[in-house]
Parts: sequence; C-alpha cells; structure tokens
Amino acid sequence: MSNQRNEINETLTRGPVGLAIWAIAWPTLLQNLIAGLQGLVDHAMVGNYVGFAGNAAIGVSWQIFLVVVVFISSLYSGMGVLVARFAGAGQHDKVARVVYQVFLLSAGIGIFVFAPVGYWLSPWLLDLVHAAPEVREEALPYLRILFMFSIGNMYFFMIGGALRAAGDAKTPLRLGILLTVLNIGLNVLLIRGFGPIPAFGTKGAAMGTVISGLIVSAVAIVLFFSGRLVIDLRRALGRRFDREVVSKVFRFGLPTGFQGIAMNIGGVIMVRYVGSLPQSAEAQAAYAVSYNQLFSLITWTSVALMAAASTVAGQSLGAGNTERAFSVPGASSRIGMMMAFPIAVLFFTVPSTLLGAFGMKDPVVLSLGGELLAFLAISGFFLTTALSYTGALQGTGDTRSPMYISIFSQLVLPIVICAVLEAMHGLGSKDIWMAIVAGHFTRCLLSVLRFQQGKWQGIEVQLGEANP
Repeated sequence: MSNQRNEINETLTRGPVGLAIWAIAWPTLLQNLIAGLQGLVDHAMVGNYVGFAGNAAIGVSWQIFLVVVVFISSLYSGMGVLVARFAGAGQHDKVARVVYQVFLLSAGIGIFVFAPVGYWLSPWLLDLVHAAPEVREEALPYLRILFMFSIGNMYFFMIGGALRAAGDAKTPLRLGILLTVLNIGLNVLLIRGFGPIPAFGTKGAAMGTVISGLIVSAVAIVLFFSGRLVIDLRRALGRRFDREVVSKVFRFGLPTGFQGIAMNIGGVIMVRYVGSLPQSAEAQAAYAVSYNQLFSLITWTSVALMAAASTVAGQSLGAGNTERAFSVPGASSRIGMMMAFPIAVLFFTVPSTLLGAFGMKDPVVLSLGGELLAFLAISGFFLTTALSYTGALQGTGDTRSPMYISIFSQLVLPIVICAVLEAMHGLGSKDIWMAIVAGHFTRCLLSVLRFQQGKWQGIEVQLGEANP
C-alpha cells in the first residue's frame, strides 16, 4: 500500500497559487467538455431513431431529475468543505471518515428514497410539467430508469467531488472519460439495437446512462478500498453511522442546494420574460443557443475554477496558511478572465458564425442572438470572477453567504428589473439582456466584498472522536 501522506498533493498548500488552482481546474474543465459530448450524442441518436418526441422526453426528464442532482450536489459540497480542510491539515483519518459516511449516506438515499419515491412519483411529475401525451409516453420509462438506478451516478459525483477536494483532479477525469466512452458505446447498442440486442429507443439512452454509471462507480469504489488513491476508505471501514459527520455535511452543504434551486427558478422565470417578447419563438431560440450553449464556453471554465478555488482555499486554511487562502480567488479570477477574453472577442466579432453553427439562419434570431452575445461578452468577466470568489467562500466553510448573494443577484434583482421596466414602458429584448448582466455584476461585487471581509477565517471545522 502506498504511503498516504506522500499521496496528498502538498503543492496545493504551498508554492505558486495560480499553478495550484490550474492543477485542479484543467482536469475538471476537460471532464466538463467530455460530459457535454455525451449529452450531444444522446440527443443526436434519439432524434434520429425516435424523433423529436424522444428529444423532448430526455429534456423534460432531466429537467425533473435536476432536482435530485441539485440536492446531491449540495450534499457533496458539504463533504468537500470537510475533506479540503482536513486534507490541508494532514488529518487523513478524518478525510476517510467523512467520505465513508457520505458513501453510506448516498447508498441509503439512492436505494431507499430516490428509487421507490421517484418510481411512483414519475407520472405525477410529468403531469406537473405538462408533458404532451407523445412525450410522456417516451419520458415515463426514461425517468423511472434514472430514478431506480441513480445510485451509480450518485457515487460517480461523490467520488469525483471527494478526490478533487483532496487535491486529486486527474483520477475523476480518467473516470469521467471512461464513463463517457461506456455511455456512448452502450447508447449505440441500446438505442438503435444491434444483432440480438433489440432497439430500446429512448429507454436505451437511460439504460446506457445508468449502466455506465454503475460500472464506473464500481471501479472507483474498488480503488477507494485498495489504498491506491489519495483517499483510503479502509481507514474508516466498519464504522457505524456517525451523526456528527452527517450533520456537518448537511450544515455546510444544504445552502449550496438552496442556492442551486433558487438559480434554477430564476432561470425559468427569465425564460418566461423572453417568451413574452413580441417575437417570442425567435427570442427563445436565440436565448437557448446564446445563453445555454455558447455562454457555456465561459461557464464551463468558470465552474472548473470555482471547484479549484474551493479546494485550494479550503486546504490552505486547513494548513493554517490564511494569507494564501486570501490570495486564491484573485488568482483564480485572473485565470478566468484570461480565458474569457478570446471568447468575448468572438461574441463581439463573429456572432452570426457562432449562431450559424447551431443551424440558426433566421434573420430575427441572428439579430437577437448577436445582441445577446454582445451583452454576454461583458457579463462573462463578471461571472467568472463571481464564481472564483464563490468557490473560495464555500471552500473555507462559508456556504451561506453565496446562497444569499445568489438568491438576490440571480433571482430577485433580474426579476425586479424586468418587472419594473415591463410596467414602465413594456419589455424589450435589451431590457432582459441588461437584467442578466446586472445580476452577474451584482453577484460579482457582493462575492468579492463578502470574501474581503474575512469573516470566513473564524469558521471552525472540527470533528470529535470517531465512533468505533
């Protein structure tokens, strides 16, 4: 067995901060890009072999399943705070103790809560989102399969989050590549059928997702208990339910979940405002491609940097290096702005070419999309800075401040701006785009100010003696 102390990446707590951040960020960014490819393959194959009803079924199902993803992400965010702090302090037994408890908790939630409740509630949930009959027919088995076998994907998210918080971002990348390759291969077999394997259509896409998740999670669990990773769960094997660990995981994690829910609600309401414009269909098409697809070129990078800032800030604080923790979000945001700059230039200079890559040819769509991209080119600098400071706050244990900031800046403020302008003179497209930029600017400003206050230095992350 490898020496556990030698496996902890100590460069995260000393040496150049920018290099430490990039060491965590680039594998996460690459994993995000690869995962995006997986989704494109799903939609392309289902669209060709099932039709638009299959594409709609996948979209509706994932919109519902996103509630599960948000909750699980919050749970694993809380785990990440504890893991980063204890890894930075060199307390490897506590790292294993935390991850093992979340490992057990995930199994209980996935098997005894999500599987049965999701199976029985799926028809009601599809009625709630007003799924059309032909879409509902395709979506119901797809959604039930996701819920019934969600444990594999839950463990994949948990394992990746734990390893990144401990300083290992390359193993999650390798596991993510394996997951994507398996998923694509299984989809080719199961969606269209091959030889004795029948064509399952939309159900085949769900089957490929859960089977690949179960396989990759099984591989990762074996590695966790083999002593070959930075986290060795053999240190905690056999311990019973640890209420102290679980309560701290929820304490630090739930605000992140509420933050995600609030932002999703805000996004839905903004789509409603876009749909209220005179040329609503064209505006929604422009918004979907410009904001949800092209702007992701900036958000993918920013989310990876947020995770890196969280890890490096948390480990630095755990190692007692407060000055280093203070420098983390500034270094992270500088990297983010350098990466956002060439994308912003493209948004300004060749918007029609970018939109045309998605089949956008209608003059009204091109006009509205180009208009929105010009606003997003500016907004990208605010967002990448905001997420860097959000990650640093969360990594040091302050998960509540980002929640309050996000609720105000991404939900309350844009809606108030749109409502006021709509009441004053009717809502135009530029009014909505301006509200989006104002939200990102406010989130950036408040996140920077909150971090600079330094109150996160007083947040204690302690665990008592472990239960036998």
